[in-house]
Amino acid sequence: MSTDTIEREPIELDPVAATEVIEHLYERGWTDGLPAVPATDDAVALFLATTDRDGDEIIARHAQLGRQATVRDVAIHAVMAGCRPEYFPVVIAAWEALGADRAAGGGGWQSTSGPSPLVVVNGPIRERLGINSTGGVLGPGFRANATIPRALGLTVRNSFGIIPHELEQATQGLPGRWQLGIGEDEEGSPWQPFSVDGGLAEGQDAVSVMLLRTCEFVDNRHFTDPVEVLRDFADTISRSGTWIFRTASVGILLNPDHARVFAKAGMSKQDVREWLVQHSGKTEAQLASVGKSQSRHADGPFDDDHFHPVFADATPQSLPIIVAGSRNAAMSMVLRVFGTWSGRAFPIDSRREDRDR
Repeated sequence: MSTDTIEREPIELDPVAATEVIEHLYERGWTDGLPAVPATDDAVALFLATTDRDGDEIIARHAQLGRQATVRDVAIHAVMAGCRPEYFPVVIAAWEALGADRAAGGGGWQSTSGPSPLVVVNGPIRERLGINSTGGVLGPGFRANATIPRALGLTVRNSFGIIPHELEQATQGLPGRWQLGIGEDEEGSPWQPFSVDGGLAEGQDAVSVMLLRTCEFVDNRHFTDPVEVLRDFADTISRSGTWIFRTASVGILLNPDHARVFAKAGMSKQDVREWLVQHSGKTEAQLASVGKSQSRHADGPFDDDHFHPVFADATPQSLPIIVAGSRNAAMSMVLRVFGTWSGRAFPIDSRREDRDR
């Protein structure tokens, strides 16, 4: 069923009744602090009509708590989040991607870091749904970007019961949690799409999801050599404040201008990845000076000049690179990944027989 062809009878809006419904949702504790759309039976049916998944099929699980959510549960929360029906296959694919994420399947939703899922969409569906991939890609103003990740958060809250000051243990949390949804700027990128790194064919509608602890600007628009930009990235990646394990997964949301600089110098995405993996890290003395000595680990102690790399390896799982943002200034983002990206992209609205292969 195409939601674009559905004709709705004109109705007279009752602002008082609408306000009362919204207040009722607040009183029941079903919202994330923002107003929510009431999920009527008719609205949920429109969402379920966009997928071949059975409404009673379990699509989201929290093994530690023994809790789960069906496709219908997810549809209810997509309605509440303000999604349009045509966004629902993206929400379903995002939950499939989260099912492959080790951190999301463990204690990620209850972590003291308060991580947020970053939903990355590739393929022609970006244009069809109006998913922003250029200027202000992490900011407000785009319905699909904002409501798709919010639908995930409402499911975590209501189906898993992970609520702030109760099961959720975020110390301070991440600004913009449950709001990080982007499209990759495939047209502005000199390299293959991020979904290809995740194992799918170029041109296929796809979703990739990873949990983030935070994001940090790399503002470098005055460079004269691409290596200067790489050094700036390495410096930001190596910041001691984020160092809690021996190695980490760190992503880059790369501005198209920075990406073209690297490509013009003959560097592939993998070349960029390998350079950063080789040069990102700190010495034992540098870490010890801020109370983060690595000598306490089983393979220590270490000499002061021993170099500790940030990354375990140069794979896309350890260093995912996504091209997005406006071309009006050479500014990129370092993404602090919670755990490690699964390395898998998931097709949107694929048929059941394709999914089960």
